[in-house]
Amino acid sequence: MSNNPPKTLLDAKQLTLLAEMARAAGEAIMQYYQGGELAIERKADDSPVTAADLASHAVLQQALAREFPTWPQMSEEAADIPWAQRRGWETYWLIDPLDGTKEFIKGNGEFTVNIALIHRGQAVAGVVYVPATAVCYLGALGLGAWRETPNAAGYQRVELNARAGVKRQVPVIVGSRSHSSPGLGEYLQQLGEHEMKSVGSSLKFCLLAEGKADIYPRLGPTSEWDTAAAQAVLESAGGRVLEYPAGNNLKYNQKETILNPWFIAYSADWPCD
Repeated sequence: MSNNPPKTLLDAKQLTLLAEMARAAGEAIMQYYQGGELAIERKADDSPVTAADLASHAVLQQALAREFPTWPQMSEEAADIPWAQRRGWETYWLIDPLDGTKEFIKGNGEFTVNIALIHRGQAVAGVVYVPATAVCYLGALGLGAWRETPNAAGYQRVELNARAGVKRQVPVIVGSRSHSSPGLGEYLQQLGEHEMKSVGSSLKFCLLAEGKADIYPRLGPTSEWDTAAAQAVLESAGGRVLEYPAGNNLKYNQKETILNPWFIAYSADWPCD
């Protein structure tokens, strides 16, 4: 058997089905977002979790099990799967039902629903849905990357290209709005002149995929479900996500911990060096 992944594991119809699942999960989230007072609990790592996270998780878990029963799932809200079990997974779903819970709590709209398909360690397909704006980003190897936006006639699908932006002399850097990165200051100093934008959740990758930003350096902790779906979108648009400083492609389910190494994501127009 070849170690190379197939060109794509999903067809366009199935990718659209994932977008519909993400929208349904987003609708569940928005019932809480627009509903006023929200109870907030704390996980063991002190990160927040709300009823909206759990409602979105339930929608996605049921929909994926119904439509793709042979592929297992790993979700931020059901992450207690032993390494001895998941290390044998060749193909599985990696889900963040509500990425950017802190942004959700703040009410700034910068939170997403993330669904990724992982095959042999690679994020081969992904959907990132933004409930507050009803914008959906989709990508799969072999199918390209797309953005769906609502209008009066329904959803319009626009092909994404990380080269869509005008080539800039000064790079636009995107960084986390709610999480500091201990190594970021040193990296930016080495980079030199730049423009900085703070953005929540996996939307940072999506700006790269649209050609609206150039580099996303994440020199601090993230979990695998934080990045997989948006990485699939960005790479399908022509961008890259590389471990830093090793320079290897960011991969998944390679070790017991679900924490990513430091990484840097690039639009297609910016050199990966």
